[in-house]
Amino acid sequence: MAPALTRFTLSKDERLHGKRAVDRLFAKGKFRSCGCLRYCYLIGNGLEYTRMMVSVPKRLFKRAVRRNALKRRIRESYRLQKHILPSGSGVDILFVYTDREFAESREIFTVVGRILSELSVEIRKHYERKSVSGQAETGGDS
Repeated sequence: MAPALTRFTLSKDERLHGKRAVDRLFAKGKFRSCGCLRYCYLIGNGLEYTRMMVSVPKRLFKRAVRRNALKRRIRESYRLQKHILPSGSGVDILFVYTDREFAESREIFTVVGRILSELSVEIRKHYERKSVSGQAETGGDS
């Protein structure tokens, strides 16, 4: 029997878009930095899946070809490593490229992996706190 193949896809539903969703992320999200990327995340988007968005500022790279190549590399790195995040977590993530140098795919892959690992820990902590406070409200451990 052949092993089950995992499809590493990034569907349109998994793309963060729309003014309301992006404004909510900026207003309530937490900003962090890791390597050549700055990221903003918001746990609890009301959906069963994680949505992501990528930005490469024009002020860093004037040529659209360079910006688009970096955005492709970041999306590809996310697509291949999104399984690190707990399934059904419902997180919105924005990646912003901050380095003036054009990074190699390998470097971006490593940084995105680190970010997703950190987010995974944050998500687990968030849901543990939520379940503990829920048990306290319902009257304990019965």
